[in-house]
Amino acid sequence: MTEEQQSNRLRMRSISISVVTAIALLFLKFYGYLLTGSAAILSDALESIINVIASAFAFGSIWLASQPADQNHPYGHGKIESFSAGFEGALIILAAVGIFVSAWPKILKPSMLPHLDTGMLLILSTAIVNLVLGGFLIRIGRKTKSLTLIADGKHVLTDVYSTAGVLIGLLLVRWTGWGMLDGVVACLVGINILFSGLMLVRKAFSGLMNAADPELLAEIARVIHANRRECWIDIHQLRAWTSGLFVHIDFHLILPKDFTLEQSHAEAKTLESILKTHFSGNAGILIHLDPCLNTECPICARFSCPTRSSEALSMPLWTVESMTMEGR
Repeated sequence: MTEEQQSNRLRMRSISISVVTAIALLFLKFYGYLLTGSAAILSDALESIINVIASAFAFGSIWLASQPADQNHPYGHGKIESFSAGFEGALIILAAVGIFVSAWPKILKPSMLPHLDTGMLLILSTAIVNLVLGGFLIRIGRKTKSLTLIADGKHVLTDVYSTAGVLIGLLLVRWTGWGMLDGVVACLVGINILFSGLMLVRKAFSGLMNAADPELLAEIARVIHANRRECWIDIHQLRAWTSGLFVHIDFHLILPKDFTLEQSHAEAKTLESILKTHFSGNAGILIHLDPCLNTECPICARFSCPTRSSEALSMPLWTVESMTMEGR
C-alpha cells in the first residue's frame, strides 16, 4: 500500500469516527434539553446538529478528494475539501442564528430549570468526549494535510468551548436562581460560534481562490536553495497552490544561454525530481526555462562560462521574496 493510500485510509477512518460520535452526542444533548428545558443546553444541541451534518458532508468530500485525477478533473478532486470547509462554516453561522432566536425569549421571560444537575452532568460528558475527538481530528488532519479534518476538528473543539460556557452559565443559574442567565449564556455561545464560522468561511474562500500560502512558499524556497546548482542562475515568479494532498508548483528558472535543449531539460528534470521527492510524489511541477542575459553575469556562479561578459560578484541568497518576484 502506498503512502497516499495509507493517508486516505486514515482520513476516512478518522472522519467516520467523527460522524458516529457526533450522532451519539446529539441525542445525549437533546435528552439533556428535554430534561431541563434550558436554552443554553438547546444552543449546544443545535450546534451538534450542525456537527452531524458537517461531519457527514466532510466524509463525502474526503472520499471524493481521495479519488485520482481523471479526464474531466485533470487536477484531481482536492478542491472539494475547501468547499466542504466553507459549507461547514456556513452551517455554523446558521446555528448561531438559531441560538439567538431560541435564547431571546428565555431572557425576556426567564423560568427555573428542572433536573439541572442531571443536565449538567450529561453535557459535561459530551464536552470530555468532544475534547478528545477534536484533538484527534486536528492531529490526523495535520498529519495527512487534510483541510477538511482540521476544519472538522476545530469545529468540534468550538463545541467544547461552547459547552464549557454553557456549564458555567448553568452553575450560575443554580447558585443565584437567576433564570435569565440561561438565555444570556446561550447568546454568548451563539456569538462565539458565529466568529468560528466566519473564520472557516474565510479560510475556505482563500483555498478556493488559490490564495498565496506563505508557509508553503517558504518551504519550497528552502528546498530549492538547499539543492542549488551553479548553473541555476536565478528563479522568479514562484507560485504554488494545494488541492487536497497534492501541491501544484510553477516558476521560471534561468539557465546559461549556451545550454542545449537537452542540457536545459536535464536541469529542469533534476529540480523537478528534488521537489517531487520532498513532497512524497504528491506534487506537480511546471518549470519555464529562460536563457540568461548579460546583465545576470554578476549573479551567475558558472565561472567557466564561455559567453561571460563580466565577472561574477556573488550568488544572491534565494528567499521567498526574491523567488516570487515578477521576472522579465
